[in-house]
Amino acid sequence: MIQFLLNQELRSEHALDPNLTVLNYLREHVGKPGTKEGCASGDCGACTVVVGELHTDPQGVEQIRYRSLNSCLTFVSSLHGKQLISVEDLKHQGQLHSVQQAMVECHGSQCGFCTPGFVMSLFALQKNSDAPDRQKAHEALAGNLCRCTGYRPILAAAEQACCNKPVDQFDSRQAETIARLKAIAPTQTGELNSGDKRCLVPLTVADLADLYDAYPQARLLAGGTDLALEVTQFHRTLPVMIYVGNIEEMKRIESFDDRLEIGAATALSDCYTALHHEYPDFGDLLHRFASLQIRNQGTLGGNIGNASPIGDSPPLLIALGAQIVLCKGNVRRTLALEDYFIDYRVTARQDSEFIEKIIVPKGHALFRAYKVSKRLDDDISAVCAAFNLKINNGVISEARIAFGGMAATPKRAKNCEAVLVGATWSAATVEKACAALAEDFTPLSDFRASKEYRLLSAQNLLRKYFIELQTPHIETRVTAYV
Repeated sequence: MIQFLLNQELRSEHALDPNLTVLNYLREHVGKPGTKEGCASGDCGACTVVVGELHTDPQGVEQIRYRSLNSCLTFVSSLHGKQLISVEDLKHQGQLHSVQQAMVECHGSQCGFCTPGFVMSLFALQKNSDAPDRQKAHEALAGNLCRCTGYRPILAAAEQACCNKPVDQFDSRQAETIARLKAIAPTQTGELNSGDKRCLVPLTVADLADLYDAYPQARLLAGGTDLALEVTQFHRTLPVMIYVGNIEEMKRIESFDDRLEIGAATALSDCYTALHHEYPDFGDLLHRFASLQIRNQGTLGGNIGNASPIGDSPPLLIALGAQIVLCKGNVRRTLALEDYFIDYRVTARQDSEFIEKIIVPKGHALFRAYKVSKRLDDDISAVCAAFNLKINNGVISEARIAFGGMAATPKRAKNCEAVLVGATWSAATVEKACAALAEDFTPLSDFRASKEYRLLSAQNLLRKYFIELQTPHIETRVTAYV
């Protein structure tokens, strides 16, 4: 059984189909059709809901953290121990919520189909903001598409909603909601079981290892932003899933003198502060990693584990010399991330083995990263590049260069690195290294970019890296787009 709060209503579910999304649960099972399906792939934001969960801030204060999510990509099992809020829950005692009122007064709605998603993104923004902030508003709304109204009035509504925000029913009930969430906090493995399909929800790494050993055919579910597409887009059935999002051990970020250790189930939005502090380019790229809704769900381990050749984090992690800790039963092994990827969607992971955490070295001062995509925000890379050199007295002593979108896997540019190591850091050396990239990669053409464009972009990004190291006042990193 799993338990969660639907606003303030306790829901206990056991026999639901584990392949059921939160979107369809709301619309078909509890009669809340305000949440809309637009794309069923996490691109349009019409299905946005907000999930609240217990969180202790750095000062030790216990509170509820509200996050916007794409309900079309969220399986119901991931709600275990949390609070689900949909657009129907905002109106209270006959009065519109302040974010809804702001949309009305600022004329932020026209046909209305996308409006519930915008309202829920604004609600999450309001809950996580102390004052109007245009940059945060853009970030919060980047995953919501409007085809008729235009965004100016919606941004005006965001400003109004975050300015002198009134106390709402969620604020006044916070202590009560915290108590109720504590009361339903999971204490043992949860389960949804419809007879022919099941999803197990372990609470510890040890329990996960035992379950995965018992069900090696199971699909591991973290954020689900990729896995859920098999259900929503390809109409496949997932007979057995194991949800890892309630394993606190796999959601920790620990900082040591020489490294960061990031649990594989850590949401990308939670990775931002630590990675941006150590590597500003990594943090900046995370801001361009899909939408906020996706970053609130997607995990660093998932972005590695799905072995996509266009995942944004693997090239950066490879260039930094990151490692992953793989766990099977009570046995662990540490593997260089670059050795994890073997071929297209093929990895070195053994049966019943899972990524437990990612180890990111510190101290690489010359690390830079760049993403080329058709849109600046919320888009998949055509090319993603990461450069990491050590230069002593003008001579390159070490080079780690990695790309995504250039091969069947995220991959180092070994020929390019060989040209650089031992050479003088100069424009002439860079040109030789650019020529070597043509030996490292034979990219494909697709709807994102042609093979010629990809290769030229990769070469130009290396030139860009050289220029920026020569003139560090130029701040154009991680902003390239087609």
